[in-house]
Amino acid sequence: MTTVNPSSPSSPSSPSSPSNPLSTSIPESPLNTSNPLNPSTPASPLNPSNPSHPSHPSHPSNPGEPARTPHAPAPWAAVLRAETRLFLREPGSLFWILGFPTLLLTVLGLIPSFREPEDALGGRRTIDVYVPVAVLLAMIMAGLQAMPPVLTGYRERGILRRMSTTPVRPSALLAAQMLLHGAAALGAAALVMAVGRAAFGVRLPRQPLGYALALLLATASVLAVGALLCALSRGAKASAAVGTVLSLATMFTAGVWIPVQAMPDTLRHIVQVTPFGAASQALDRAASGGWPGWIHLGAVALWTAAAAVSATRLFRWE
Repeated sequence: MTTVNPSSPSSPSSPSSPSNPLSTSIPESPLNTSNPLNPSTPASPLNPSNPSHPSHPSHPSNPGEPARTPHAPAPWAAVLRAETRLFLREPGSLFWILGFPTLLLTVLGLIPSFREPEDALGGRRTIDVYVPVAVLLAMIMAGLQAMPPVLTGYRERGILRRMSTTPVRPSALLAAQMLLHGAAALGAAALVMAVGRAAFGVRLPRQPLGYALALLLATASVLAVGALLCALSRGAKASAAVGTVLSLATMFTAGVWIPVQAMPDTLRHIVQVTPFGAASQALDRAASGGWPGWIHLGAVALWTAAAAVSATRLFRWE
């Protein structure tokens, strides 16, 4: 019986046999290191689709940190986007903020006597005086009529309380509302000045920096007062009722019914210490070409700080 020698060159199992095609070992490609059939092979740096690769989006740089979803919006940005959509779906609020002040200015400008210079106003026309008043009216509508019912309604329905259990803090919702209504008020101010200039020849502010400073202070003041109204009101109906009464009072101090410049001296001195009376005087002074009085700017800033601090301490999330 013939014995097969494993070391023989003619043996079929010999690895050195050139005649056996199965005996030739195929070298592994250096780029084929991510073979799924070979789990022990480390991932190739040329294969970024490997979840274990450091450059993969879902791979955290710190093992203790959770994986982040790429292109995920920040929570405050998501809240701002959602509140913007809801705000644009409220035509009533948009009309009272953007449309009503411009409409009032247009109606007043169509009165012939309002387009004539008056000695009581220093040679200016009544329509010239009413442009800053219409600007303040837009702010009053935004901060005292539109914003408080929305925030108190959220609190009344428990939305703020439920948000406190999520990564989005309720303060983000408050900031989004203030930002939206403040932007709407500033947009209404630009619209009022544009209509006054185009339709009735009202000059643009001759002191733009002073006018911008007074405008920003007035916007911050009305938003702070609106936040304080939200803090003190228990529900949406109460905030709407109180906001209406407060709006009528602030319209008077802003000069909607009677221009501050045409008020008796005693009444004018009293009105000038109110936030919107002082803001009206500051805007009128800047529109005429002078720098707003520091007393008026200081009064607006003081009212803003007092209302903001009180609203921060008294505001309830539930």
